[in-house]
Amino acid sequence: MTHLAWNAKEATVGELAERSGVAPSALRFYEREGLISSRRTTGNQRRYSRDTLRRVAFIRTSQRLGIPLATIREVLGLLPEDRTPTPEDWARISECWREDLGRRIRTLQRLRDNLTDCIGCGCLSLDRCVLSNPADELATHGPGPRRLIED
Repeated sequence: MTHLAWNAKEATVGELAERSGVAPSALRFYEREGLISSRRTTGNQRRYSRDTLRRVAFIRTSQRLGIPLATIREVLGLLPEDRTPTPEDWARISECWREDLGRRIRTLQRLRDNLTDCIGCGCLSLDRCVLSNPADELATHGPGPRRLIED
């Protein structure tokens, strides 16, 4: 077991994996996808700068929220490449999620509130379920479950 020293400027794949809680294979995947980067030693071993820990934490948290990797990559591209990102840099890119997260929260709240009766009784009765859509009236509003996705 390798430990990342508190004052280490770089980390091996194993050190970064242990410290971040992300499997080495996931770190290599993130690198292939352009989410993180490393330099190579003369022996062709990866070395990650210490600030990669924050990027990995950001990636994992974003994934848990259901944010697609392409969107995560796009936002990470807003961080400076010539220096370690500052707290202000992180705050700026975190704002990119605010509107999307608010929309997701509202959708989840509607889902929770509208499915309570159906989940509770198990009947999925279309004549009294607030999610039912007789004669497909909501099709004029667009595809998908309109009552759950519209504000």
